[in-house]
Amino acid sequence: MNNIQIADKEFEIFLEHENINKRTRLLGIQINVDYEDRCPVFIGVLNGSILFISDLLKELDISCEVEFIKMSSYEGGLASTGTVKEIFGLPQNLHNRDVIIVEDIVDTGRTIKHIIEKLREQEPSSIKVCSLLFKPSALLEPVKELEYVGFEIPNDFVVGFGLDYNGLGRNLKDIYRATDTVTLPQS
Repeated sequence: MNNIQIADKEFEIFLEHENINKRTRLLGIQINVDYEDRCPVFIGVLNGSILFISDLLKELDISCEVEFIKMSSYEGGLASTGTVKEIFGLPQNLHNRDVIIVEDIVDTGRTIKHIIEKLREQEPSSIKVCSLLFKPSALLEPVKELEYVGFEIPNDFVVGFGLDYNGLGRNLKDIYRATDTVTLPQS
């Protein structure tokens, strides 16, 4: 039994680090092919994407730039507040650039749609989304820019490998899901 306790909640192993690494390697290969002879700007969405983008960048052979933004739709707990607030913003040099937004998870789609709307104001030549996790059953509106997905998962609350529960658990190398699998939106 590989259950762990984080604060007041119990979690069980869901995705092991070895599987995350294999899938990240495959995503890197796909991006290398798709962006050969181009120099995309990767925008990591903090805090959740930090471990995923770090590993993803190590798999890339193409020229690229890296920026970070911090967005939030949470105020602690398990459920999204439904409101996206920008904490610190987008780089201002994205006109005619290929942009790849790197997320830890896309579920309701609110956060990523907000980022994409802000990016479009700068008229980049393309916008794609690379997300480690995707919860199709939680999606409230389609995200056509979602090009690269590590794993499609059910609408369970997950933690680890950058994802947190009340700020805890981001440092775990594996991904765990809550044992009381209530279906809740994550971001």
